[in-house]
Amino acid sequence: MASTSAEIIAFLLTISGWVLVSSTLPTDYWKVSTIDGTVITTATYWANLWKTCVTDSTGGRGATAKPVAVPLLTFALLFLTAGYIQACRGLMISAVCLGFFGAIFGLVGMKCTKVGGSDQTKAKIACLAGLIFILSGLCSMTSCSLYANRITSEFFDPSFVAQKYELGAALFIGWAGASLCIIGGSIFCFSIAENSTSPRRGYAYNGATSVMSSRTKVHNSVPEKTPPKHFDKNAYV
Repeated sequence: MASTSAEIIAFLLTISGWVLVSSTLPTDYWKVSTIDGTVITTATYWANLWKTCVTDSTGGRGATAKPVAVPLLTFALLFLTAGYIQACRGLMISAVCLGFFGAIFGLVGMKCTKVGGSDQTKAKIACLAGLIFILSGLCSMTSCSLYANRITSEFFDPSFVAQKYELGAALFIGWAGASLCIIGGSIFCFSIAENSTSPRRGYAYNGATSVMSSRTKVHNSVPEKTPPKHFDKNAYV
């Protein structure tokens, strides 16, 4: 019962983490910067993995799309986007795909479901789901950390003269989702160890006994009572 509850908690944690990681990918505010102009106009610069935009307080908005590596574009177009952006894109997409397959394996490997085979087979499937979720969390964690490291290095670099940004809310959401995936995946991995150490009851087989043999055993086990003999006074004469 305790193992089933742990698997349910792990599944809820991993699904919540996967949803957070998936919502991080299209989120706008990976990095943000605000520039105060006059009293009326204030410009807010923000960017994510796909575009860089600016919004002012008057409602004006402009955006510049970043090149995406698709087969219709030439190979030289890949070099128009920074390498760390391409790496973050690949890691986040991998995290989302791994989380999807991990959710399927986790649902099959849980004890409360009726698919997956025996308990040992379901434990192995649950352990595989845990490993997939841990890998998904590591991909998301690496992507967000790489992006945040680039932002902080540019922000504290005195020789960097371009627009400086700060950490956006999407990075914190991605870190939270990655942590939930890693924690839930670890609980899934421990489920196979718990099933392997569970004691098994052994039953001894004594063979089939007939009714007559059981009656004979009972008859032999009860000592026979013989009536006492009484002798009169002329018995030894």
